[in-house]
Amino acid sequence: MAITQGMATSFKVQLLNGQQNFSANTFKLALYTSSATLNENTTAYTTSNEVPSTGNYSAGGNTLTVSVTPTNSGNVAYVSFANTSWANSTITAAGALIYNNSQSNAAVCVLNFGGDKTSTNGTFAINFPTADASNAIIRLTAS
Repeated sequence: MAITQGMATSFKVQLLNGQQNFSANTFKLALYTSSATLNENTTAYTTSNEVPSTGNYSAGGNTLTVSVTPTNSGNVAYVSFANTSWANSTITAAGALIYNNSQSNAAVCVLNFGGDKTSTNGTFAINFPTADASNAIIRLTAS
């Protein structure tokens, strides 16, 4: 079992079919334990090995706010989300799944935290990288 960071292959196909809309759909982020198997072949949100509900965390995770709607810089198109967190929570997570709640919970991308990250009766935060062509969490480039 492993969490391998990457964009879901099914998401790429859905983009080409016009099924993903970052200006209108609802996107969520769920947290997973190190026992989860998530990778580019993940097609949808699952409760299997999701972290247990605690404090402000409940199954399905948080709804994300798009902080930068789809835009481009040079030959890179990108989108990003505002940071999200769960206060008063005891969580140990090794990764996360961003998924489209408006499209039957379709997987967008898998995040690997590089090991277990823990909060103990505190705030568990996800801080997204700078929203630009070099760093945004979701980037498409022609190279």
